[in-house]
Amino acid sequence: MNQLALAADAEMSIRHLSFLETGRARPSRAMVERLGAVLDVPLGDRNLMLLAAGYAPLYGARELDAPELEPVRRALQFILRQQEPYPALVIDALWNVVMRNAAAERIFRPLRGATKLSREHAANALHSTFHPDGLRRFIVNWEEFAGGLIQSIHRDAATSAAAARLRDELLAYPGVPSRWRMPELRASAPPLLTMRLHKDDLTLAFFTTMTTLANPQDLTLAQLRIECFHPADTHTEAVASRLAAAEAAVVERDSSQSAAGGLSSSRASASPSAVRRTSSNRSARHVKRGSVV
Repeated sequence: MNQLALAADAEMSIRHLSFLETGRARPSRAMVERLGAVLDVPLGDRNLMLLAAGYAPLYGARELDAPELEPVRRALQFILRQQEPYPALVIDALWNVVMRNAAAERIFRPLRGATKLSREHAANALHSTFHPDGLRRFIVNWEEFAGGLIQSIHRDAATSAAAARLRDELLAYPGVPSRWRMPELRASAPPLLTMRLHKDDLTLAFFTTMTTLANPQDLTLAQLRIECFHPADTHTEAVASRLAAAEAAVVERDSSQSAAGGLSSSRASASPSAVRRTSSNRSARHVKRGSVV
């Protein structure tokens, strides 16, 4: 965006914009907020702009479990449920998994086992993908898939120190190609990046979509992304449906057994009073006979 376009979008003169750029004029708080919005600056950087101009930050960072974010949690849970029987995750800016649906647990559970990943890294989608003992063991096209991911991390690292640290941690894992240390300006990749998984008799293929919240006014919400996994072939579609049906059958069976157990308990609870009356009479007779039983 050139100076003329920025001035027009921010509804200010080019002369005033030039004065702001050179420090000859001090922007008002409203002007800083307007420039940040026009330039589509991330909320965290807008806070830094406000601080640099001498104003207090505007955007907070609430915890996702804060009471005032309860409507957002319900919306996220709804989206995750709608993705069934396919996996879906809610991740933060550093790819930490903060929510997941039942399908994510159901489908990826067989791909987990004994691992050297720390609890923190196991809950991070990228560490789990890049660590030699993580999901990487079962990704058939790991170099193709992870190579595409590392390019997106390079882009994030250009504007985020935290993302740069994450990138460096991923690149330090054994077996990660050294050429990935530099971003590829013209990286060759298929039109759609697909993750192909294989373990024993389980074969799956997924591509993913990313969704963000529109116009968030909180740093936490601005960083959330919903990653939905979609079947890349009919075989994966059938396997996901079969696993969901099998789990539903187990839940229904357990529910039926629990209901039957509750009915048995209620029947049993009706007889103790009669038993107690009979027992009480017998006990009285036993006592008269000198029995302590």
